[in-house]
Amino acid sequence: MSARNALALLGLLALAGCGEANMTEQDRADTWDKNAFFGKGMTMRQPVAGTVPRVDPAKEVPQPARITESMLERGAERYGIFCTPCHGRAGNGRGMIVERGFPAATLVSDRMRAESAAEIYRVIAQGHRAMYGMAQMIPSADRWAIVAYLRALQVSQNSEVAGLPEEDRARLEAPR
Repeated sequence: MSARNALALLGLLALAGCGEANMTEQDRADTWDKNAFFGKGMTMRQPVAGTVPRVDPAKEVPQPARITESMLERGAERYGIFCTPCHGRAGNGRGMIVERGFPAATLVSDRMRAESAAEIYRVIAQGHRAMYGMAQMIPSADRWAIVAYLRALQVSQNSEVAGLPEEDRARLEAPR
């Protein structure tokens, strides 16, 4: 037997002695177990200084009591990122995804204006019909901001110029 074959056989014998790696049956310590390896004999450790806790984006927060300007600005930004590809900038259901054959609701319709804010929030989170749930991508506070912005968008799509304050009418009629 050549030295090369002997070395190969020795390597195969060494591998034959290895057990199957099974991550479900490995030794591990549970959170509340005693552990002599760590100080104070505790498995549970304090977070490293400066660690930022992960906030679950799907965790719900209550509906805000009032809508602020900063909330509307945040809602407009988030709407632009998450909603316009399907629903379009004007909420008319004519986003670029719809142009490629995927259906989307018109958000400024009478039916959508009649929906409660809580229902719109729920649909953003959980989805409805062809719309996917976005709870893992859009944090709860941002979902409420989108709902607030959507309400402003709905009003803007159905307002008569004559019903606007004089200052706003003047801005609309001013030459550009």
